[in-house]
Amino acid sequence: MNLFTSRARMAAALLLPFLATAADAVNPVEIRFAQLRGDPPSLYAFLLRMPKGGDLHNHVSGAVYAESYLHAAAVDGLCANLRTGAIVAPGNAPDNNGGCGDNVPAARAESDNGLRNSLIDSLSMRNFVAGRESAHDHFFAAFGKFGPWKDEHHGEFLAEVTRRAADQNESYLELMGMNCHAANEVGNKAGFDENFDHTRDQLTAAGLDTVVRQMRTRIVELEQGRRAALGCDSHPESPACQVTVRYILEVLRESPKEQVFAQTMAGFRLASMEPLVVGINFVQAEDGFVSMRDYSLHMRMVGYARRQYPKVHVSLHAGELAPGLTPPDGLRFHVREAVDVAGAERIGHGVDILCETGSRALLERMRQRHILVEINLTSNDLILGVRGSEHPLPAYRRAGVPVAISTDDEGVARSHLTAEFLRAVLTYKLSYADVKEMVRNSLRYAFVDETAKAQLQTDLEARFRDFEQSER
Repeated sequence: MNLFTSRARMAAALLLPFLATAADAVNPVEIRFAQLRGDPPSLYAFLLRMPKGGDLHNHVSGAVYAESYLHAAAVDGLCANLRTGAIVAPGNAPDNNGGCGDNVPAARAESDNGLRNSLIDSLSMRNFVAGRESAHDHFFAAFGKFGPWKDEHHGEFLAEVTRRAADQNESYLELMGMNCHAANEVGNKAGFDENFDHTRDQLTAAGLDTVVRQMRTRIVELEQGRRAALGCDSHPESPACQVTVRYILEVLRESPKEQVFAQTMAGFRLASMEPLVVGINFVQAEDGFVSMRDYSLHMRMVGYARRQYPKVHVSLHAGELAPGLTPPDGLRFHVREAVDVAGAERIGHGVDILCETGSRALLERMRQRHILVEINLTSNDLILGVRGSEHPLPAYRRAGVPVAISTDDEGVARSHLTAEFLRAVLTYKLSYADVKEMVRNSLRYAFVDETAKAQLQTDLEARFRDFEQSER
């Protein structure tokens, strides 16, 4: 290839995004889209049909609808605690109540609508009214109520989430579906003295590599279970089997320091060798006692692990906070340290960005470094009470920071990606070009390997062409 040809191709590559944007600006579908903003049901139908790229922020356990947990509980012979609204294991002693003692068989929810409705409300945000329990606390408490269902349901639940994505014309999912708590035991053995190099060596001596191999086997089993539940071996052409799925490993930030470091190192090591795993993230309530106390230490842990495994991608829950949830000084540094210390490539939520010290400069760094923010509007409303003009989505867009719409916990929130786009369009008067840019961002900033990403992007543009042709 001569120098002229090389420069010509480079110039063409640089022009493509501008040409696409210019084409969107004169797109006749834009006119119809503007009219649909005054007709929400029709707008919903339009968005349901529209290609939506990927969902980059999706917790599997929170994405499964309560009805599915209740069905699994009935199949497994589990019980429902009427006082707490939780699915629980039966007792060891047999009785005339299915071994449930003072509780009731979960199977009863398949014939008793009153019980069924109360359990669905307990396992999700449906019909929630704040009182002695806040929306924030009810949301996070739901995850401890889903029940000790049998392992074989993992594939069914992953299949449910994938089918829902396919039904909404999504083509890619990054699922936070496996945590790293398997490393806790070696973390306890190694201890933690805040000397990262020394503690890493102690973890290796305690058997970290064995744990990572076990985790790798587990993630492969999860994917096999998902594909088996979808019947992908016999029907690979089905829409759900055409959705590309990758996994983000979860580090539990409310764990003791030695366990958080062990989970972090195990997650990075696994992500460096297993193609199904494309990154790591820290989960659990960001305002929790340990999360707040150790936040800066956690960011240093991630920064250290990134230097050891520079090819591993990082997205971090950061700034999932709001005024009043923590003292004001707790809102000043979480996104900043996730970006500057941990080296996060994407930020999940980022709601407190304008409360951060030096927020204007931070936004500019995020723009320059192309750090995408995963926007979860319904979740931020339900958990933090942040909605409408209080949400920083417009601030991110004004600053030129890339954003993508995602779901967070669609089952607990009783939402899905189409509903999230509907909310964004109606609340912030987004144009069709705005929406397309967010959809494109969901693949442009995906952690999938470059070959698969290029194919997904090519497929997305073809889907958009077919969709727009049908909508004219």
